[in-house]
Amino acid sequence: MSIINTEIKPFKATAYHAGKFIDLTEADFKGTWSVLMFYPADFTFVCPTELEDLAAFQPEFDKMGVKVYGVSTDTHFAHKAWHDTSEAIKKVNYPLIGDPTGLLSRNFEVMIEEEGLALRGTFVINPEGQIKVMEVHDNGIGRDASELLRKVKAAQYVAAHPGEVCPAKWTEGAATLKPSLDLVGKI
Repeated sequence: MSIINTEIKPFKATAYHAGKFIDLTEADFKGTWSVLMFYPADFTFVCPTELEDLAAFQPEFDKMGVKVYGVSTDTHFAHKAWHDTSEAIKKVNYPLIGDPTGLLSRNFEVMIEEEGLALRGTFVINPEGQIKVMEVHDNGIGRDASELLRKVKAAQYVAAHPGEVCPAKWTEGAATLKPSLDLVGKI
């Protein structure tokens, strides 16, 4: 069973953001589009490259009204220490959520129980708190924020244009499809 189109489950967590610790719950994901990017651990190798890449695209996400969050099973204290010591992570201006109990990772079905770490999972959540995009893969494979940006734009487009769908490699402004009997077997 997939968690696509399900509402995010209740949680309470603390994040490091803009020099402060902030408390978050599922209510913070209502009323706006959000991206949660789970990663295995602070002070590692692929993770800082992904978080830095996502930070470079944050202005684009901001323009689209999308809140971005990083999540690992580290504590918010570890997130602060990493932010203070890593040149890549100093560029991160979005909240880094601590999930030391693994509740959030389990809620999004990315927890590796035997390691106490999260898989690389990316989730796009609509303003109603429903998961609309889900990508989970092996921890050795880094993600590309430009592709995430394209997926968020597609999710927002589909939400704003009922009855239309975005084909493969769709980009903003490109043609969409209107599923109908007339299209069956024509594509």
